Amino acid sequence: MKNAQPDRLIHQPIRTRIMAALAPLARGSLLEFRDLKTLTEATDGNLGSHLTALETAGYVRISKDFHGKRPRTRVGMTEQGHAAFDAYRSYLRTLLDA
Repeated sequence: MKNAQPDRLIHQPIRTRIMAALAPLARGSLLEFRDLKTLTEATDGNLGSHLTALETAGYVRISKDFHGKRPRTRVGMTEQGHAAFDAYRSYLRTLLDA
């Protein structure tokens, strides 16, 4: 644990909340942006910028489509994201148990 470092991308509080909200979903499942916004208590713009950072890192995938005539944005965690979040949780457990 001496040299262990947290994943700096996930370590930011809103990103931690995003990953925590997405982690329990079944693999391949997507969560609607509005629901993620509620769970993370983030503003539209703030949530959008954090999602962009996570998407660029390959941790989440963003799907944009239409539900009827309304635009819809949904977010899911990638396999790389699951692995990174599992490692981050392991880091935190080790830190807290030390």
